[in-house]
Amino acid sequence: VNYANGNIVQQQLGLPGTNQNLTVGGNFNWELDFWGKFRRANEAALADLISTEHGLRSVQMSLISEVASSYFLLLDYRERLRVSKNTLALRDSSLNIISERFNAGIIPEIDLNQAQIQQAIAAAAIPLYKRQVAQSEHSLSILVGYNPDSVIVGFALKDQVIPKMVPPGIPSALLARRPDIMAAEQNVYSANAKVGVAVAQQFPSISLTGVLGVASNDLANFGAAGAAWSVGGDLLGPLFYFNKNKRRVEVEKAKTEQAIYAYEKTVLIAFAEVQDALIEISTLHEELDARSNYVTAALNARDLGAARYDKGVTSYLEVLQTEQSAFEAELSYAKTYRELLNAYVKFY
Repeated sequence: VNYANGNIVQQQLGLPGTNQNLTVGGNFNWELDFWGKFRRANEAALADLISTEHGLRSVQMSLISEVASSYFLLLDYRERLRVSKNTLALRDSSLNIISERFNAGIIPEIDLNQAQIQQAIAAAAIPLYKRQVAQSEHSLSILVGYNPDSVIVGFALKDQVIPKMVPPGIPSALLARRPDIMAAEQNVYSANAKVGVAVAQQFPSISLTGVLGVASNDLANFGAAGAAWSVGGDLLGPLFYFNKNKRRVEVEKAKTEQAIYAYEKTVLIAFAEVQDALIEISTLHEELDARSNYVTAALNARDLGAARYDKGVTSYLEVLQTEQSAFEAELSYAKTYRELLNAYVKFY
């Protein structure tokens, strides 16, 4: 604004115009699959995907087996805790009787000391199995995705139904359903397909390239400016890298051979695991029968030993031996029972 002769003169300053430009471009490349390189690569990728899915099943089955085994271990420790408490109750009663007899001058002090030793052994077993029960519950809680806490159980260990013996004539072809074997099989397919990819890379490749670009001076007038196409070929590249491509084929063939050996090893391990589980089941059945007879005889001998000692027929040493045998018999029976249940878990 200028002041001239008392009049206000306004001058308008002109600003240059504003231009808005937009550019969009894209480049698309196709390679003609003359030699099956991409087809074999797709086969390899699909085999890798299926192998991964079988690997997931292996992890799931391992988790299920671990949960079952951990649950049986918890029941085993609970059974041992029960046996220890019952044994402690009996030895407390025996210790009271022995103490009264010692105070009355009927028996020597050595008998009192032996009774105290046996009572202490049973008492020490209770916190041991309490600790193992708690730790087993915590491990089982973590396996099923919960915070470490106590676990509600159903039937006791001795009330768990033991399956019947494995029937004869089960076909070995069932092993083909194991996820680790199926995963190893897919690894062979993948490695073999990658050999085809390496072979195809030895041959020239022909590519089709399309270039599409649009440009506009104004966003309001957005429009296509055209497209361009080109055809290109890589004919000499494989010749310059002939030895490299040849070695790549040899490498992939060696990997395929390794995958085949890994598959064979997986199958052999599967047969061994099944055979071990079958032997374990059959022998543990025999061992459990023997343990059962051992428990029956040991409990009867314990009762007879106590009765003979009360009547003065035998020494307290016989009572100690029969009580210790009965305690160990019940604990070993629970352990064998749990091992038999786990053997079926392994077999399945």
